[in-house]
Amino acid sequence: MHAQWVLSGRVAAGPHRRWVERWRGPYLELERACPALRATAAITGNRGDNVDFVAPPPAGMSVPFETELAAMRTTPVAQAHAEITAVLAGRPPVPAWVRELLLGPEVVRALADAFEALWREIVSRSWPRFHAALERDVIQRAGRLATYGWAAALGDLSSQVRWREGRIEIEMRSGADERHRLGGRGLLFLPSVFTGNVGAYLEEAWPYALIYPARGVAVEPRPADAGLAALVGRSRARILAELAVPATTTHLAALLEQSVGTTGGHLAALRGTGLVTGTRSGRSVLYTRTPLGDALVAGSLP
Repeated sequence: MHAQWVLSGRVAAGPHRRWVERWRGPYLELERACPALRATAAITGNRGDNVDFVAPPPAGMSVPFETELAAMRTTPVAQAHAEITAVLAGRPPVPAWVRELLLGPEVVRALADAFEALWREIVSRSWPRFHAALERDVIQRAGRLATYGWAAALGDLSSQVRWREGRIEIEMRSGADERHRLGGRGLLFLPSVFTGNVGAYLEEAWPYALIYPARGVAVEPRPADAGLAALVGRSRARILAELAVPATTTHLAALLEQSVGTTGGHLAALRGTGLVTGTRSGRSVLYTRTPLGDALVAGSLP
């Protein structure tokens, strides 16, 4: 859903500019073939109320897209119509064909088919990069939580989220003053590569969840400084640039579109020369730049 907002131009491309340039044409063709994609503009991504059934929160990490889509398909039509009617009531009038589709008996199937086509034709092609960025955020943030506590884990999540006096405070775009107690239910953190704002699922029917922009998002590999690339090679310079945010070998391989073996070889060379260091995190090793690596990327010594 967030990817669609970027592809359609409703949300600024930001770091995804080159990805959007590659896929905007195919997306517009898909819109023509799937009118339901165009119809979603009336009920998602608006300030204020939006329908929830089109994007149920996953039950945990690494839930396959097919599982999430299957959950969406089980939405009762009556529930879909109730959510859509409530949203349309607060919006300017929509074209007749949009209203007919959204309030028709096949709306759940039509929207699910449209998102399935968007996944299959476009989003899945770049998913290894997206997934690497998301997983990198999860690993890095979980490590900070375990080591330093909630204040550190939430410190760079968003200016809209903070830890104060033993509780999480979330400032929503709507400006509404609402307070929710978890009551032992827990809070699922969901990083997104396509959103720059914080959102939340606080419905009783679902797990409580917080959506936030993933740290260090860059769908295209970060450009390396020409001088640094000439010194250590373009691939190693790009790895040093990416390690502004800690990452595993697998993450870096996906982000740079290299094999794991090739990326591992470059990391071994960088580690051997004192430019990066690795810390075990579960079954993986999380790499980060050393102060010397930071200075080399910045082009100056402290």
